[in-house]
Amino acid sequence: MRVGTTRAWAVLVLALAGAPRATAQDPVFRGAVDGIRIDALVTDNGHPVAGLRPADFEVRDNGVLQEVDVVSLGDVPLSVVLALDLSASVSGERLTRLVRAGHAVLDALVPADRAALVTFNRAVVEQVPLTTSRDAVRRALEAAAPEGNTALNDAALAALLVGDVDASRTLVVVFSDGVDTASFSRADQVLATAGRVNGVVYAVATSDESPFLTDLTRATGGRLLTIGRREDPGPAFLEILREFRRRYVLTYTPRHVEAGGWHSLDIRVGRPGVKVQGRAGYVSRRR
Repeated sequence: MRVGTTRAWAVLVLALAGAPRATAQDPVFRGAVDGIRIDALVTDNGHPVAGLRPADFEVRDNGVLQEVDVVSLGDVPLSVVLALDLSASVSGERLTRLVRAGHAVLDALVPADRAALVTFNRAVVEQVPLTTSRDAVRRALEAAAPEGNTALNDAALAALLVGDVDASRTLVVVFSDGVDTASFSRADQVLATAGRVNGVVYAVATSDESPFLTDLTRATGGRLLTIGRREDPGPAFLEILREFRRRYVLTYTPRHVEAGGWHSLDIRVGRPGVKVQGRAGYVSRRR
């Protein structure tokens, strides 16, 4: 899917995220069957906590305590979507470092993992759909040519949709060298779409002036890493991948909660000082 202008993504947004809440086009969370899957990062003083069992977790769905059925650590293949800013400001050595960072992520994947590449400036292009072929992504990275403005909102939406698959854990890595200057989609529309997909968004930005990226990463259970404009993004990319592999995958079947609509999530571990980071909630497809 190649998108020549961001206007095409604006139409897609209106179809997926802007429809009235009562229609069949409502954003719908893709859980397995009627089950819900949550990627959760558990840390103690910033360090990931290992060895937790289902009984260690307390998950509340709309305030109602749920029974966690499965807890696993990294035994599900990853789908990694790289969404990279190729606006005019990403040129010269900055582009070289960004391409090198993309290659580093590909090098760190295991054979069962898949990768995709979305690039954006004033337009959003799905350069490579999810694939186990690292070479296809590498060739697209090497062909990167920066120009124009920054359609950050549209790119985040595109990356979420590219990675919207049930069979794997989806990590979306967004790199941006600036704030949005060209999107047709609104931030709230992208956040609405984020509520219906399994993807966890991490972002690497050269500016901390992006409330949108802060809100998007928090909503999906990821986080925002800020680096200097002349700093190599490679270490941040690899830190994200390592951290994502150490997240827990929690699953449960919602019980004693109303079907449909927005469901807020509260995820805790019964240990003092432990922090749990997961998605804020989901939109149920159950009726």
